[in-house]
Amino acid sequence: MTQAKKGDTVKVHYRGTLTNGTEFDCSHGRDPLEFEVAAGMMIPGFDKAVEGMTVGEKKTVQIPAQEAYGLKNEDLMIDAPREHFPEGLEIELGMMFSLPQPGGHPVPVTVVKIDDNFITLDANHRLAGEDLIFEIELVSVA
Repeated sequence: MTQAKKGDTVKVHYRGTLTNGTEFDCSHGRDPLEFEVAAGMMIPGFDKAVEGMTVGEKKTVQIPAQEAYGLKNEDLMIDAPREHFPEGLEIELGMMFSLPQPGGHPVPVTVVKIDDNFITLDANHRLAGEDLIFEIELVSVA
């Protein structure tokens, strides 16, 4: 049986959930995900889980936040003065915006707190601080 190893191009089907069972992503119903093992294309824990799997094998792994999208970084919490937002804009908890960055890609942020003077935006990845569970099936190795 062919085992996935560092440098191999693999295809996998997967289902990702939070520890409370909430699904955040799933490849079923579309083409399998293709990536190179241990090339930094995937979160470290996912790469580790796939390495050593054989074609057709299925497994479920729990990946701690440190091996997924990292812990929440308090430096990425931004208190933006209310006057920086357009007047009349209905701002609600959970809303997402993109902040332009000089010379780079826009950064997605989520509204996490609203008070009279400030809107607190979280620029962490939406899955930062979360332990993740993946059901993985190795479809092919090339």
